[in-house]
Amino acid sequence: MTAKTALVVVSHHRADSLTAHIGDVVAARLKEAGYAIDLLNLHAEGFDPRMTVEDQPDWDDRDKAYSPETRAHMERLLAADVILPVFPVYWNSPPALLKGWIDRVWNYGFAYGRSKPKLAGKRMLWLGLAGAAEGDEYWAWMKENLDRVLRDGISFYTGITDAAVEVLPDAEGEPQIVDAEGNFTKGEALTGEQRTAHYAAIDRLAVEHVEKFLG
Repeated sequence: MTAKTALVVVSHHRADSLTAHIGDVVAARLKEAGYAIDLLNLHAEGFDPRMTVEDQPDWDDRDKAYSPETRAHMERLLAADVILPVFPVYWNSPPALLKGWIDRVWNYGFAYGRSKPKLAGKRMLWLGLAGAAEGDEYWAWMKENLDRVLRDGISFYTGITDAAVEVLPDAEGEPQIVDAEGNFTKGEALTGEQRTAHYAAIDRLAVEHVEKFLG
């Protein structure tokens, strides 16, 4: 029996980032669950998020042949049973690198524009990392906004009805709170054993989100 495939999409410009680390953590957990792993590190593979004429949608031709790079990414999506982007939250949205991947690869005639979506039946977990603290007034709004844009606006729109959005808080290891009046408070950066324990807890939370999603 062929193992199911999980496409883990890491979107960060630094190889030593927490985002890249969490990508490895969730990939390892998916592998333990029996998935074959396709680890797509967008920056390491040199993906250009800028739209090109070759990859611009043609509303008169949903069978347009896109660029070889884009078609190769489309094939990786089609081969995946689970799609799991891991990304930092920038200004309440995914970074340009991930957004550009969606723009170029999740294109007209492929991800949308057909009565029978090509990605239907797949499962998707969006996993963001945010500096905001889970308990502040801003947290719930940010997570709700991401859920609407990513789960409803992208996954559901492209036929992926089994999708979820989770966000790992306190990713910078410095308490950051925005209160109801818009006042920003930043605490001291964690150090030593406290810092080690903090990031170990983030690892565990990432794994818990994957396990919850897998059911």
